[in-house]
Amino acid sequence: MTVRPNVQSAILGFPRIGPKRELKAALEAHWAGRMSADDLLATTADLRARTWRKQRELGANIIPSNDFSLYDHVLDTSAMVGALPTLYGQETEQVALKTYFATARGSQGEHEATCGCGHGAAPGGEGVPAAEMTKWFDTNYHYIVPEFTENQTFRLTSTKALDEYLEAKALGIETRPVLLGPVSYLLLGKARNADFDPLSLLPQLLPVYAEVLRSLARAGATWVQMDEPCLVTDLNDEAREAYRLAYRVLTDVVPPTKVMLTTYFGGLGDNLETVLWLPIDGLHIDLTRAPEQLDAVLADARPDLVLSLGVIDGRNIWKADLNAILDRLEPVIDRGRTVILAPSCSLLHTPIDLERETTLDPEVKDWLAFAVQKIAELEILTRALNQGRESVREILDAASASVACRAASPRIHDPVVQARTADRTQMQTRRSSSFEVRRAAQVRRLNLPAWPTTTIGSFPQTPAVRKARADHGKGVIDAGAYEAFLREETARTIRWQEEIGLDVLVHGEFERNDMVQYFGEQLSGFTFTRNAWVQSYGSRCVRPPIIYGDVSRPLPMTVEWWRYAQSLTDKPMKGMLTGPVTILNWSFVRDDQPRSETCRQIAFAIRDEVLDLEAAGAPIIQIDEAALREGLPLRRSDWQAYLGWAVECFRITASGVADHTQIHTHMCYSEFNDIIRSIGEMDADVISIETSRSKMELLDAFSDYRYPAEIGPGVYDIHSPRVPAVEDISALLKAAAERLPADRLWVNPDCGLKTRSWPETEAALVNMVTAARAARA
Repeated sequence: MTVRPNVQSAILGFPRIGPKRELKAALEAHWAGRMSADDLLATTADLRARTWRKQRELGANIIPSNDFSLYDHVLDTSAMVGALPTLYGQETEQVALKTYFATARGSQGEHEATCGCGHGAAPGGEGVPAAEMTKWFDTNYHYIVPEFTENQTFRLTSTKALDEYLEAKALGIETRPVLLGPVSYLLLGKARNADFDPLSLLPQLLPVYAEVLRSLARAGATWVQMDEPCLVTDLNDEAREAYRLAYRVLTDVVPPTKVMLTTYFGGLGDNLETVLWLPIDGLHIDLTRAPEQLDAVLADARPDLVLSLGVIDGRNIWKADLNAILDRLEPVIDRGRTVILAPSCSLLHTPIDLERETTLDPEVKDWLAFAVQKIAELEILTRALNQGRESVREILDAASASVACRAASPRIHDPVVQARTADRTQMQTRRSSSFEVRRAAQVRRLNLPAWPTTTIGSFPQTPAVRKARADHGKGVIDAGAYEAFLREETARTIRWQEEIGLDVLVHGEFERNDMVQYFGEQLSGFTFTRNAWVQSYGSRCVRPPIIYGDVSRPLPMTVEWWRYAQSLTDKPMKGMLTGPVTILNWSFVRDDQPRSETCRQIAFAIRDEVLDLEAAGAPIIQIDEAALREGLPLRRSDWQAYLGWAVECFRITASGVADHTQIHTHMCYSEFNDIIRSIGEMDADVISIETSRSKMELLDAFSDYRYPAEIGPGVYDIHSPRVPAVEDISALLKAAAERLPADRLWVNPDCGLKTRSWPETEAALVNMVTAARAARA
């Protein structure tokens, strides 16, 4: 009889922000000049210590280090290998904190360059823009894009990985350091000012990685986790050869330290053969996104290869059916293979602890598991495999009962909603006239100048706004006082927009807590948390809604606020909505039906709101699809299916309006070249996109394709405190006009302004309007 090897559990990464968003508070205090760099580092060291201890307390056998970041782990890698652009300062030894934050956020001028703060400098000073930022694969996490030059040199300029390993060791906690693998790091970057393949830099990069690995080996690290998520994407032969070279070189330098190659967000597919030939000691595979790959890995993996199986979903919040997982795992364990159980990916993408949710509906709460609970699930699975199911029978049966209760709950299914999506018609997915016909009607109705100016929607959510919202939530002020406050904020913002000369106005969205949450709170089938925060980038955290059932819109959501705002001005006032694909992609989505079906339900709910806004008189309705590109599958073979239903869902929302009603949409940081035709098929009248960080390079896709509608390329980066000069904006407008017809260009920031301060916003928008007027001249 084969003796089962002991099964361990491993965590690939844990949320960085802290259970009470301690990281956010510390970062923003430092950027504002209220916390010194030493105090920031002390605060974050304490946060790491508590995180390591919590994972050990929950029973995790393998705990990660170097999964923490002050801003972004890809930026940390650039700092480690000395690849921060020289624009942000040339370091001689170690990357300075001010340089690190300037790369992430930009800097306003001399004051910021000295202290690293984000809000202390007066608007208008000299400074540097933030580095380019984009989405981390198909998640809502953003990373700082590495930029490489053809003559790029690499050198060790940060010992963070070693420092944090030793930090944990001093606490008596042995960890497995995490590094972003060298090949994925290069593939995630871009060539700057030259046409070359970043993979050509691999031979220069590997010595730095080797130096890091040697330092960890000398410190006593027995394993190193090397994340190579690009292995689940489409790779060419050159990329596969790069993996062979990288791990042939690196595994020669690290004995006795072992390498756990970590993949996630999908299956290895046609890259499996390459991976199984690498001289690695362990391989992690994602069995929640790609459960089918287990058989292929088991069939071909060499017997001594340690397999880390991602059996707990690291991207969603539903409680696992532990008995079903054991049914799948037990035959694997019985073969005698050494197996580690893990989440599918880092738990960075989940909230921290369900127990902090004291107001959630008890029935729904029983269906959920956050990061802490997921580690506990892994501990139960390992105990069941090592000691037998009977040792944890009561817990296993309770988990199965929760899963069964959710499946049978009458709160999940609405036959009316299901019938509406099933009976959709072609008339509900297409505008009645072509864009050119619609454009003529809209020009007559709106009578806008050339280079019309507008904003994306939100205005600064100041401490006063946040306090009023919190006071209303706590019952400190009643609904009447809260609404009066919101009306005054809205009226003041509209007056100010008129004063500086914006052409199309917005009401500022002061009543909205979040662009997804605000709508989800008014739709059926959603529930919300109080403390389930997830990092989006840096100090920016979001609380994704939870979609647990069929979605519909009981009542109008935005119409009365639009009516009030339009009553205050003669200028066009946009109706502001979030699109169905973005609501879907920025939520924790039910996993008991196809995502496409859930998205169609949301689309019909938003369609109802669009038609009510039009009936109220709204001349322009913006339906933001900031996350359309984000949801694109990682394998090109899966794109057509996703884009088909995603585009259809947007068209469902917009197709019911008359020709003279102008439909806008907005999209966030994305590479558009490969999906530009699908964006055209959305058939919006105006699209605004984020282009300032790429210096209008993203417009090349729209130019080459000859995008048929109007475009508002973002002319300044709202994720940075830096206020752009008029000359900077004018240069970007000139670059845009070189790529697209000037009579189809709008002038706007590249995203909403809720995270900025009023002084920055006022200075930047005045400069933007000035630049637009100069362009008209």
